[in-house]
Amino acid sequence: MGPNPFIGVMFHWLGGLCSASNFIPFRGIKRWSWEIYWIIQGVAAWLIAPPLLAIICVPHLAAILHAAPSASIGWAVFWGALWGVGGLTFGLAIRYLGLGLGYAIALGFCTAFGTLIPPIYHGQMHAILTEKSGLTILAGVGMCLLAIAVSGAAGYSKEKEVSEDDKAIAGERDFSFVKGLFVAIFAGIMSSFFAFGLDAGKPIADIARLELAAAGKPDLYSNLPVLIVVLWGGFVTNLVWSAILIMRNKSIRQFAGEPGDNPMGTAATTGDTLMDVDMTQLTQRISPNVLTRNYLLAAAAGVIWYFQFFFYSMGQTKMGKYDFASWTLHMASIIIFANLWGLALKEWKDTSVRTRLLVGCGLALLIGSTVVVGYGSLLKSRGL
Repeated sequence: MGPNPFIGVMFHWLGGLCSASNFIPFRGIKRWSWEIYWIIQGVAAWLIAPPLLAIICVPHLAAILHAAPSASIGWAVFWGALWGVGGLTFGLAIRYLGLGLGYAIALGFCTAFGTLIPPIYHGQMHAILTEKSGLTILAGVGMCLLAIAVSGAAGYSKEKEVSEDDKAIAGERDFSFVKGLFVAIFAGIMSSFFAFGLDAGKPIADIARLELAAAGKPDLYSNLPVLIVVLWGGFVTNLVWSAILIMRNKSIRQFAGEPGDNPMGTAATTGDTLMDVDMTQLTQRISPNVLTRNYLLAAAAGVIWYFQFFFYSMGQTKMGKYDFASWTLHMASIIIFANLWGLALKEWKDTSVRTRLLVGCGLALLIGSTVVVGYGSLLKSRGL
C-alpha cells in the first residue's frame, strides 16, 4: 500500500482526538495526589498498552526487537527519556492554563521543534525549500505557529477578564498565565524529542515492515515496535520523578486508600463558610468503590493517551517522503480537539466577545494548517 495523505490526515485526527481526551478521566479522580494517578496512567500508557497492541498487530515482535540495531534502540530510549521530562511538565501546563490554552501553547512549540529539526538533521531542508510540496508544508507549519500566537493572546485576555472564583468553579483553581506560559514553553520543547525518538527508531520500523510484508499484512503497523522502545525511556523519567514526589509528599499510602488532593478536579465547594466544608472528608479513607474507580480512570487515561500514537504511527506511514509533516498534523489535531474540549467544559465562559473571537480564529487557523500540510504531502506524492 502506497502513500495516501488523505487517509494519513484522518489517522492523525483520530490520534489528536485521543490525546486531547487523555486528561478528561483525571477530572473524575477523587482525593488522589497528582503523582499517584500520574504513575498509574504511565504504567498503562507506556508499559502495558504498547507491547500488547504491537503483539496483536505485528508478527514476531520479540524477534524484531532482538534484530534491531543497538544504536537505534539506545537513541530511541534516550530521546524518549528527554520527552518524558516534557510529559511531566506538560501536566503542569494544563494545570496552570487549562485544557484548551495549555495544549495550544505547549504543543505549538512542540510542533515547531519536532517538525523542523529532524529534516534539518537529515539534510532535507534544501529539497523542502526548492519544491512546491515542501514550501506548502512549511506554510502549514507557519499557520500552526500563528494559531499558537492567537491562542496565547486569547489566554492572556482571559486571565484579565475571569475572576478567581469563576476559575475555581471551572476547575482551574491554579490558573496562572505567566507561570503556565513558561512551563508550557519548556514542556513543548522537551516534548518535541518524541519526534526525534521516532526518527531514531526507523531501522526498527524497517525490520517490522519486512515481517509484516512476509505475513501479508499492511505496513500500517510498522512503527508500533518503535513506540515500545521510545516509551521505555519516557517511563523511566516519569517513574523517577513520581517516586521522588511520593517520598517527599509521603503519599504512598494513597495507593491503598489514604486521602490526598487532586489538583485537576473541579472545585465543588469554595470553603468560604463552614457549610462548604465536610471535615470528615479531610481524613476519612477513600471507600473501596471510589478507590477502584480511581484506578480504572487513571488506567483509562493512559490507554487513551497511547492510542494517540497508535493512530499517529499509522498516519505517518501514509504521508510519503515528507513524513516529518506528520508531527505538525498530529500536534495541530491535538490542539484542535483540546480547544473543542475547552469550549465544551466552559473554560471560556464569562469571557468577552473579543476573547472568544480570538479562540475561534486560533481554532480556524489550526484546522487550516492541517489542510495545508495534508495538501503539501499530496503534492509530494504526485512528484511536485
